[in-house]
Amino acid sequence: MKRIISILAIVLAMATCARLAARASRAATAFQDLKNLAGHWQGTDAQGRVVRSTFQMIAGGTAVMETLYPADMEPMVTLYSIDGDAISLMHYCPTNNQPHMRAIPAPGAIKRLVFEFQGAGNLPDVAVGHEYRLVMDLQDKDHIVERWTWRENGKDSEMVYRLQRKRN
Repeated sequence: MKRIISILAIVLAMATCARLAARASRAATAFQDLKNLAGHWQGTDAQGRVVRSTFQMIAGGTAVMETLYPADMEPMVTLYSIDGDAISLMHYCPTNNQPHMRAIPAPGAIKRLVFEFQGAGNLPDVAVGHEYRLVMDLQDKDHIVERWTWRENGKDSEMVYRLQRKRN
């Protein structure tokens, strides 16, 4: 009986390791997709105003930095990096708070990353306005859509940016 329990424990441990390895592999694939965004992007927001963004690899390729230039706003910086089985982001906002979000890539081809709020630096209360969610649609190598959710006093509003890679 002890032998059967030991064998079952080993099989369960191996299955768990395999699941974690698969998730880590999906995170590595998704992070490579983010690295492939390196360059200059331009597009529009939901009101048709011009929006620009740049993606660049930093820290020896361990992070991707996006600088987003929305219309009529100060630029925002977002850092993306691998975090175990997920992609983690830290967003630096002109409102002077720093939301942290994570996305666990779904199985299959990475077409969408859904970053969920994990907490924030310099946020005295969750009622204070802050970025709460990011949905990034990787449509193809030259087109992405970013849907940022702003949360203030428990109410959400969405900012949508449709971006196309700029060619020299």
